[in-house]
Amino acid sequence: MRLPAQPPFDPEAIPTDAVVSRGGRELRLVWAGGEEAVLAAETLRLRCRCAWCTRDRLQERFPASFEAVAVTKIDEMGGYAVNIGFSDGHARGIFPWVYLRDLAREGAAPPAEDQTPRAA
Repeated sequence: MRLPAQPPFDPEAIPTDAVVSRGGRELRLVWAGGEEAVLAAETLRLRCRCAWCTRDRLQERFPASFEAVAVTKIDEMGGYAVNIGFSDGHARGIFPWVYLRDLAREGAAPPAEDQTPRAA
């Protein structure tokens, strides 16, 4: 198998600062260009893409919320991602920086219904 020549990640997606705050309830990210975002621990837990969470979603066993969850650890993975551990014991998810940046931008965007032009 021949791999693409481009790097496997976007270096601009790597934040200059990543801080867990509010007792683990938030992950604050800051990028070199001045962009900042705060991701709630519950959002991160709900958006985990690990094999176990994916399986539970497919089997319709994935919880609809994780209201009291907190981030308990964040470990860098090869410069392109982080492994995030949660207070519910889940620590299998690898979150690429690009994915976290996309989640942050998704949260900052207005809801789709607000972007739809309305008839006068």
